[in-house]
Amino acid sequence: MTSRYSNLERPGLDENGLREALCRPQGPYGRLDLVEATGSTNTDLAEHCVEDPGNWPDLSVLTAEEQTAGRGRLDRIWTAPERSSLFVSVLLRPHNPEGRPLPTQSYAWMSLLAALALSESIEERTEISPQLKWPNDVHVDGRKLAGVLAQLVPGANAEPPAVVVGAGVNVSLTDQELPVPTATSLLLEYAATTDRNILLKAYLRRLSAHYGDFTAVDGDATRPWKGGASLLTRVSERMVTLGQDVQADLPNGSVITGRAMNLDSHGALVVRDEDGERHTVSAGDVVHLRPLTL
Repeated sequence: MTSRYSNLERPGLDENGLREALCRPQGPYGRLDLVEATGSTNTDLAEHCVEDPGNWPDLSVLTAEEQTAGRGRLDRIWTAPERSSLFVSVLLRPHNPEGRPLPTQSYAWMSLLAALALSESIEERTEISPQLKWPNDVHVDGRKLAGVLAQLVPGANAEPPAVVVGAGVNVSLTDQELPVPTATSLLLEYAATTDRNILLKAYLRRLSAHYGDFTAVDGDATRPWKGGASLLTRVSERMVTLGQDVQADLPNGSVITGRAMNLDSHGALVVRDEDGERHTVSAGDVVHLRPLTL
């Protein structure tokens, strides 16, 4: 795909600067690596975690200038021109401050935690106010700006599993470069900045802070954080799906239509159908339905 933006107008990420700002001892991250191109940062980081766990500690980061075979939910392909987007994956090995592993049911919240951090950091730096669409998309006025995907990585030698959380953000994509007409980019939303170094640092700082707050309450999304509201409350307040009429397409092929009422304690979507029955949707594809006009 040919872009009217050259690489000079899409500057590269500053690996050394990012490490200095984010990695220990100055920052919370254990490692940060940048590659020019890869199929998928999530796949690569998961493989590193399995093959060389000692060199990939909690809060390790892999980011890329270009991703050629990235996949989102339901195996949807996520690609974009070089340097036009953020592609970043973070390895999490969740333990509470006493060193006890978090319960694995808390892992279901990791993609929502990352999506919350991403939307907040974008708002902080760009003056755009993104919203969350269940289960893991970041939208601006109904158009997809970013997606988040978390995957479990089995632990070795009776160790608990790790989590790789990947995020892809459309930064400087033009109309012609959007993957689908319902997408958008920070450039098209007239963001205050499209500097990927600024955006990446803001996201990773917010993510590590939220991760620390979440592990401090043993991965209980209903418990308030030290700074105020719980993860459940914070996500719910930013989630545009709640209160909407939705269609949930479930993995088994069945379909649920109704009003999205709330999130449960595990991050699942509670949908009330027209008969008043409540359904808990823990996995699936959700479409926001337009209200009927009379």
